[in-house]
This record gives sequence, structure tokens and C-alpha cells, in this order.
Amino acid sequence: MSQRPIFTNWRENFAALWGQQPTCVDHRLHESPLFSRKQLARLIENYPRTHYSIFHIGEQGTDRRFWREGDLGGLTGEEVFEAVANGRLWLNLQRVNLVDDRYGDLLREMFDELSERIVLESFHESAGILVSSPKAQVYYHADLPAQMLFQLMGRQRIMFYPPQEPFIAPEHLEHIAIADAAIDIPYAEWFDEYARIFEFAPGQMVQWPHSAPYRVENHDCLNVSMAVEYSTSATRRNDIVNLANGILRYQIGWTPRSRALSGPSFLAKAVLGKTLRNSPWIKRRKRRQIAFRLDPHKLGAVVDTAA
Repeated sequence: MSQRPIFTNWRENFAALWGQQPTCVDHRLHESPLFSRKQLARLIENYPRTHYSIFHIGEQGTDRRFWREGDLGGLTGEEVFEAVANGRLWLNLQRVNLVDDRYGDLLREMFDELSERIVLESFHESAGILVSSPKAQVYYHADLPAQMLFQLMGRQRIMFYPPQEPFIAPEHLEHIAIADAAIDIPYAEWFDEYARIFEFAPGQMVQWPHSAPYRVENHDCLNVSMAVEYSTSATRRNDIVNLANGILRYQIGWTPRSRALSGPSFLAKAVLGKTLRNSPWIKRRKRRQIAFRLDPHKLGAVVDTAA
């Protein structure tokens, strides 16, 4: 383990809670020059188009799920920061560990440290840097990979919900698997009575149970976070079932009866998913629509693009 561990207040009970309950752990990544505004602005300017997403989102507190994807429009990194600070935007620099080796080294260090603290056989680790506007929100949704979230700048409120019905149902996970439609999960205000709420500040990391729904509300300040996702044997098997059951339910019109993670039905679904994963039907459902670009003349505004 490094002489300066990434996780700075590790307690023995964290290992027992990992993946079972939302758990907050202190870290030191917010002190790293890699996450300074100047360095992140440089990173944004050279970021591959295939590896970033920027979303224009609805006002906090509104029920309507306004969430559309756009383009940075050739702005400098500092202009992008100003646009996010003045708008209702959420920028995700995906797979930063593949784009810049320094973040890849950091990710390996993180998982090496975790492997000394907990039993974690992870693979397909990936990191994304999130830059989001004051009072921005992420609607009620769920992720299929296992997740950690590191707060680096600003403050936000995160609400986690139980990973079970009525908060999330198998058909919701299946729809995410075939269409990347994570924010289409039904939400009711009374769900909040059963949420675990974290007031998230720089120097804190939170991890939560696999596929647990959650939503995010930024405080009135610019936010920067790093999302880390990874797979385990269990999440991989669930992914296989979600994809195959989604194909059966939404393409073939047959309601799946099993979510078994082993046995003959599981093996058949593994073959089905592998065969159709890259089918035109799946690709059409996952196609990205770029609806706007950032306005270079009024930072924070957007300009609609032709369909």
C-alpha cells in the first residue's frame, strides 16, 4: 500500500458494509493537481469526442425529465467550465483512465489499495470525471456496474434507495441493459421516505449496493466528481441476465420467468445475449442524438442543432 493511502479514514466495518449499504469514506483525491480546475480545463480541450457526453437538464425540483445530449462546440476548457457554471449542464468525461495515463495509474493504485482492505475481484474498471452546474440534478436512475463516487469540488445531496421492488423492478434493469435508458425508471415522491441521504463534500467517497436507484441534487455551486465503475463476477452474471431478459421482453414479447445466475437457462441467455448484443435492433435503441451545442457567445446557453 502507498505511504499516502487514497482512503484516509478506513474502518474495519467498511469491508462488511461494502456493496451492502451506502457507505461514505474519506479520501485525498481532491488534493491532487490532477483535479485542479486548470488541469481539468486542459483535459477537456483535448478530449476525444467519442469519450464525452454533455447533457442539458431541467431545473431542480421539476418533475419533467428534461435530459438531452449535446456537443462542446469547440469551446476552450475554461470556456466549458464557465458555461457549466452559468448553465444547467452535466459534463461526463468518460473513460478518463484510457484517455490519460495519469488517471489510469491512479485508478490502478486505488484498486490495489482496495484489494488489501476488502475481498474485491474486480475487472473492467473505468473512471469518468463529472463537471456539473450549480443546482443541477440527476434524475432518479440506476447503474448496472458497481459504482463509487468521489467528490472533488462543490457540494451535492445524494439520495440512495433500496435495490428492490417497488423502487426498482427487473424490467427496469432490462431496459437499461438494452437501451442505456437509466433515467426512465419510475419515481414517486414517497420513495424519499425510504432513502439514505448523504450531504456530499470534497474529500468524501460513497459506494452503494449494486443496481440501487439514486438521484443527485447539486447545491448552489459548481461541482466536480469522479465516478468509478467496475464489474465483478456477480455483476457480470446479472448483466448477462438483464440483457437477455430485455431482448426476450422488449423484442420477442415474452415475459421472462427466471433471473437465475447459473444453470441451463442462464447458459442459454448467455448465448442469446452474445449473439444479439450488437444487433441492429440494439444499436438503434442505443443511438445517441446530439440536440445542441454550447453557445460560444453566451456561456451557459445552448444552441439547438438540426435533427
